[in-house]
Amino acid sequence: MASQIKAVGSVQDTAKIRPAFFDPGTLEWAPWVMEGTYFKLLNINPQSGGFTMMLKVDPDNQAPIHGHLGTVEGIIYKGGFGYGDDRGRELHYVIEEGGIAHTPDTDDDGMEMFAVVYAPLVGYEEDGSIAGIIDAKMMYQLATEHGVAVHLEKPAHWADI
Repeated sequence: MASQIKAVGSVQDTAKIRPAFFDPGTLEWAPWVMEGTYFKLLNINPQSGGFTMMLKVDPDNQAPIHGHLGTVEGIIYKGGFGYGDDRGRELHYVIEEGGIAHTPDTDDDGMEMFAVVYAPLVGYEEDGSIAGIIDAKMMYQLATEHGVAVHLEKPAHWADI
């Protein structure tokens, strides 16, 4: 076992606010915002509205058009998805730039991925109007409703949840 360094010169270990590690296997998959999608919320960023999640999508599922107010990065760890001929499979890295709008679809074996969402997502209606905003607060509220937010601390300014 490696020894822990407590201080080097005037630099000392920072006191932990919460544990550094969490086993997402202890969480159940919760239904997400569209049919055939499920999530495990790992972290929230109340300042940016971003969040970190695991996402599972059923086979042959097409998402409605949605937009990204910030970049999303992820690693696919099961199955695959893409946009037309631009496809990703297991252990592929994906980056979806902020400002884009698209309609991804999953492969015939579905998809599971880890994703860091740096800012809210925007869902659109058929006429182009905004159907909804998916941000950290909405994700926390959804996870709480499904009993899978016990590992997250609710920000004090979210008193209405």
